[in-house]
Amino acid sequence: MKMLEMMKFKRVYHPFDKWEEVAHGMWSPVEDKKLWLEKAIVFTGNHKLYGSYMLRVITEWPISCENALTDNNLNKKAWVGHAACALAIGCPEHITREAWGHLTYEQQLLANKEVDRAIWLWSNNYSKNKGIRDYMDKQMLFQWDS
Repeated sequence: MKMLEMMKFKRVYHPFDKWEEVAHGMWSPVEDKKLWLEKAIVFTGNHKLYGSYMLRVITEWPISCENALTDNNLNKKAWVGHAACALAIGCPEHITREAWGHLTYEQQLLANKEVDRAIWLWSNNYSKNKGIRDYMDKQMLFQWDS
């Protein structure tokens, strides 16, 4: 996935009230933190289920994904993981972040493989849809005289 780390996109901003993540509670406060933490640990510990929601995020949340995944200073793996937990169970990102620390190394490794795949798929699709000029923020194909 080294190639993934090299992919950089022209930054795209969207107003926060358009982000799908807001409607799914990614930034919401919680009253029973212990209950949410337990739910998040169980959910994130199941890499197949977690990965399936990562794939849903990259297809069902186009505005949030473009806003977050074109930010080259953002931890994309963490954002997609937090978004998947918000979409699946309505869990805020600060709880998901804490749940991550409760997973075993193997669970984290498997979850990271799932998120790498989701980000690669999103990046590949995004670069194809935006064209090579927007993807690199400069023209890469030269004009040929025939």
